[in-house]
Amino acid sequence: MKWAVYSFALLAVTGCAQLPASFTAQNDRSAGASEVIRFDIPADALGARDPQLSALLAKAGSLAAAQKQPTIVQVTALGQDLPYINHAIWKGVPAQRAARITLENLTAGGNQSYSVSIKSMQSGS
Repeated sequence: MKWAVYSFALLAVTGCAQLPASFTAQNDRSAGASEVIRFDIPADALGARDPQLSALLAKAGSLAAAQKQPTIVQVTALGQDLPYINHAIWKGVPAQRAARITLENLTAGGNQSYSVSIKSMQSGS
């Protein structure tokens, strides 16, 4: 059920304009960025390499590429899962937009959930 909610939320946002900013500065690079969307990755879907998760991550890449400003995609996960998540996100990014996207990998702690956060850089940053 949670998986359906996450999928619906991202799909609903994909065709919409940028969401209102929720300012959370996690590092210097993202300090001048506004959050477009943030979602958690269900552990069971990641463990099973669920095709729906791959499609959802590709949609996230597409959403990042659709932003007018340069975009930061922050992925929080265990190191062993980062290549799979990164590859799935890049699948959704058109080649001509790839240079405007920065992918940052953050290693998740023991009790930290896996997540993807898309942040659009503000003008003048």
